[in-house]
Amino acid sequence: MLRNRSTKIVVTLGPASSDPDMISNLHQAGADLFRLNFSHGDHKDHKDRLTAIRAVEADTGASIGVLADLQGPKFRIGVIEGGATELQAGQAYRFDLEDRPGDRRRAQLAHPEVFAALEDGMDLLIDDGRLRLTVSKCGADYADCKVVIGGRLSDRKGVNLPHVLLPMGAMTAKDQVDLRFALDAGIDWVALSFVQRPDDIAEARRLIAGRAAIMAKIEKPAAVNQIDEIIELADAIMVARGDLGVELPVEQVPALQKDLIRRARRAGKPVVVATQMLESMVAAPVPTRAEVSDVATAVYDGTDAVMLSGETAAGTYPRQAVEVMSRVAAKVEGDHGYRSIMDGQHADPEATSADAITAAARQVAVTISASAIVTYTTSGSTALRAARERPPVPILVLTPRQITARRLSVAWGLSCVHSVDASSF
Repeated sequence: MLRNRSTKIVVTLGPASSDPDMISNLHQAGADLFRLNFSHGDHKDHKDRLTAIRAVEADTGASIGVLADLQGPKFRIGVIEGGATELQAGQAYRFDLEDRPGDRRRAQLAHPEVFAALEDGMDLLIDDGRLRLTVSKCGADYADCKVVIGGRLSDRKGVNLPHVLLPMGAMTAKDQVDLRFALDAGIDWVALSFVQRPDDIAEARRLIAGRAAIMAKIEKPAAVNQIDEIIELADAIMVARGDLGVELPVEQVPALQKDLIRRARRAGKPVVVATQMLESMVAAPVPTRAEVSDVATAVYDGTDAVMLSGETAAGTYPRQAVEVMSRVAAKVEGDHGYRSIMDGQHADPEATSADAITAAARQVAVTISASAIVTYTTSGSTALRAARERPPVPILVLTPRQITARRLSVAWGLSCVHSVDASSF
């Protein structure tokens, strides 16, 4: 489907957007790729949503990508007696392996790998950083802490360990079960959560065996420290600003977002900016001005795609959120400053035939004021190199492979046409 913008929109499906009619409406409103979040819902839920997406695809003739976002090794405390307790700054608090409800003195953290990685002086962040504790003493099955920032501690809250390289991969046993289901169901992309090292990508690629493309979610400092190697091994990256903003000082995230986008674009790999982009639209029909500026900034930065999460998965106004995001992206791309930024950030072509041809095509399109660039691809690599050039005209992609057309739905500026008789010339 030809949109009036080059930046793509990734839409998360959930309880608020599982109805087939709603999924169709979201696609009409601007969704280019749908995300299935395996942190929530069961396999039947995801299968039903995928079936609805494929029905929309058949009705419209569009090639719609589907992303399976695996939960990854997310650590959580156990339950708290009475549902919650209040922690005061300065008090002592213990985490341990004991399988019993927590209270105002201790809580279960049923992850021995966390205790194995902890050292005295390290910080534990609870509930997306709302509570902060510092380790004063730890062992193989416990960690005694001092509360630095107190607050309400309730059941099953998440735990982050900034700057800790955990002795485990990016895929849990649950992830492997979910991955097998997703691959058998026919998804197009797999997102790996909490990637720490390049080996995490290599292990996932071995398990996926070419059946889907891999998107590495950048949300830990360890991944940032090896970002070039991760980008090289992955097919795309996601700037997952939620956990990234917990594990790093929040003031570092904006500059890091720009840097990650530049690096991915230079490598010719799609990049998605995600998390809380229009968060207030979970409950309100219009976004805040700050949220509009956030979406616009990501587009000005040159991202391939922007993503909606809770806004469409659990919000009251899912279609309106997609429409707002689409309008903002289109308006930014119509600004002469946007084109100046894209041209100013243009990466030099590599010494390959594909880059030589796509760079020349971009220049020809500018010189003769062409209406579009047309490219043929089987694997998608030529189309991605064309997108890397960020030309000022649409890129029409012809491919005989449906899976290629679906995977390219996340890439900047590409409008894919799947036809079994498409051929090179």
